[in-house]
Amino acid sequence: MFWFMDMKGMCFLPVFLVIWSSSTFIVSYIIALFEHDLGFILPYISEIGAEPPESCIFGLMTVITAFAGMATMYTRYKFVEKLNETAGGVPPALNQGAFWIGMLSCLGMCFVATFQETTIIQVHDAGAILFFVSGVLYTILQSIISYKAFPYGCSLALCRVRTGMATMAFLAVPPISIRPFLLLQDNVFHLVSAVSEWIMVFSFIFFFFTYIHDFKKFTLKLRTEFVS
Repeated sequence: MFWFMDMKGMCFLPVFLVIWSSSTFIVSYIIALFEHDLGFILPYISEIGAEPPESCIFGLMTVITAFAGMATMYTRYKFVEKLNETAGGVPPALNQGAFWIGMLSCLGMCFVATFQETTIIQVHDAGAILFFVSGVLYTILQSIISYKAFPYGCSLALCRVRTGMATMAFLAVPPISIRPFLLLQDNVFHLVSAVSEWIMVFSFIFFFFTYIHDFKKFTLKLRTEFVS
């Protein structure tokens, strides 16, 4: 049965995150393309949300993506925490560290969405750095957690897929880092840097796609208790 037809447990969270985040970049790109706001066929992601009307769509959808990411990361954190109570293997500090680094990544995403490239570029760039660096660290730490929780968390094949996604995101960092030093005429380096940025972002998206299998195994409930 296809994954989108088997919505068990909490898997609706990563499903929504994957679909919504992908739509955010694709829809904004298509609008920017039709509005002739792109200087290159494959621009940097921030460039597809720099001018109205696509900047409005990009900002709104990116903020929703950030909050969906926070909800998914928190649910993942609680899943690992519960798994650790019965199986062990994952140091609590590692789980907590991955969670808070993930939160920083989502915060950076909010900065990118709120402060477009054409408004306050310093804040925009700081948010982008926070998003990319924290995002890469999050995928690396979650890959480590997956191996430490094996075989109770997920299969070995899924551990390797997550490691592959984290590696792709990590390898995309150096080409992205050269962006501030590029001149407008450096078309080749611009293309390499832009492609790396898209690879990193979709590595994040596909990393969350691997959560769907795990999130089918549990539910998360809110309990209210009176303070004595």
